[in-house]
Amino acid sequence: MSNPVTLSPAVPKPDHISDQFVYDFDTFADPGLKQDAHARALQVLQEAPPVFWTPRNGGHWVLSSHKAVFDGSRDPSLFSNEVMPFAHIQAARAALPPGAPHILMPTPITLDPPTHTAYRLPLQSVFSPKSMMGIKDDIRALAIELIEKVKPDGKCEFMRAIAEPLPVQVFLKLFGLPIERQRAYRDLVEEHMSQAAQSSNPQQMQARLHKLIDIMSDTILDRRDNPKNDMISMLWQSEFNGQPATLNDLEDYCVVLFTAGLDTVMNGMGLGVRHLADHPALQAQLRADLSLVPDASEELLRRYTFTLPPRWVAKDMEYFGAPMKKGEKAVLMLPTADLDAKEFEAPETYNLNRTNKTHIAFGVGPHRCLGSHLARMELNILYEEMLARLPEFRIDPAKPVTYHGGHVWGPNEVHLVWKV
Repeated sequence: MSNPVTLSPAVPKPDHISDQFVYDFDTFADPGLKQDAHARALQVLQEAPPVFWTPRNGGHWVLSSHKAVFDGSRDPSLFSNEVMPFAHIQAARAALPPGAPHILMPTPITLDPPTHTAYRLPLQSVFSPKSMMGIKDDIRALAIELIEKVKPDGKCEFMRAIAEPLPVQVFLKLFGLPIERQRAYRDLVEEHMSQAAQSSNPQQMQARLHKLIDIMSDTILDRRDNPKNDMISMLWQSEFNGQPATLNDLEDYCVVLFTAGLDTVMNGMGLGVRHLADHPALQAQLRADLSLVPDASEELLRRYTFTLPPRWVAKDMEYFGAPMKKGEKAVLMLPTADLDAKEFEAPETYNLNRTNKTHIAFGVGPHRCLGSHLARMELNILYEEMLARLPEFRIDPAKPVTYHGGHVWGPNEVHLVWKV
């Protein structure tokens, strides 16, 4: 996601929105995001209303305060995940002529309760803490392998050397996709998540989703006929509302799991390691007592929250005074929510001993991240092994960190150096 991006064109403000709710902010290409994404988040909190409308990326609402994000995330009667109601999608599918391409609906993320609950249920056991403990040793072994590989060099570009292959390979194995195609998968996800791909045109959206399915289709069909110990095989053996899983069900699931598993966590790793590299005293404190790593990791997640999930306004309403119309897009800006001074004392300060570490980096409400247990485990293991195996590491002063915006914020490259 390091390709150059430009500000999207500003669209006219709708008549029902007064100037007091307008703040110009491009969640993909704001210049401040590229320099320091979370410094820009703090600036947004200071300058913009808790809920504001931006003319960028087609014009949409942004929920920026902690309370606005927290309340909105928990109430699908206010903010829906359904781009189109489930019943309408089902009716459109039923009307398709024989042989027509399946209308893809990323599942369960584009569903609201109670339908969402039925489709999320098969994934709960796969991502439970108990299930994740079963792969803990494999995660640690891979982390050690990646760190030891670069250790003699005295330097590495952390994102490509460690932050990408660690969670991506873990997920590909869990999911059931061949690891040797990692680069092709990652390139496709980067294209899918880019600013240029964020069209709201239904035909273009379907074309983008079908491109994701095409790269997985051989594996999906193989697991139907030759099940293995992986997530795709498990989904084939599931039932939805009492009916056996179909190919359409599998495709709907896979587009969500594929993009989430191959993009999100690596950005959290990059942000956390960048902070550690800038704070040698914190590195020393954690090296002296690795039992502090889980608490340190939680504060890193709060300080550098990185996802901005989209929603759609479910009805005409005023929300935090903002006049919203049904069908308008709204972005939940979790990075600003976790930096809100009304919720966290001195939120800009990284405080290992902070009393309130109850962040919402993984979201809140019915759509809270299914993979949060896996993400936490990966982050904790990464920090433990880097601190145990590498000497003090810092950012290469000749190669400063730059960032990308989008639905997931993170660093493009993190060049680390250490003494050999």
